[in-house]
Amino acid sequence: MNKMTVDRKQYIKLEQLPNIGHSIAGDLKLIGIFHPQELLNQDPYAMYDKLCSKTHSRQDPCVLDTFISAVRFMQGAPKRPWWAYTAERKRIHAKQSRDH
Repeated sequence: MNKMTVDRKQYIKLEQLPNIGHSIAGDLKLIGIFHPQELLNQDPYAMYDKLCSKTHSRQDPCVLDTFISAVRFMQGAPKRPWWAYTAERKRIHAKQSRDH
């Protein structure tokens, strides 16, 4: 393992992940994600939709950005602030709007 590679197995609590505090960890648990390793094969957009469904409320889009950051980090992306994924979310949603 080179010096720049972070061993993601060291993360055993959701709150250890970048951008994940107590509140977002609670949101993740509400949708059935209790361990950082469970994020590896997740679709953050589907996670967000599931959270909105569970809470019967449209969540702030920044929650989606945070979900994206957590999933990408666990998949090997460097640690980045959640707002670094806002442009991706907006691009995806704009494309989805055009396709429908």
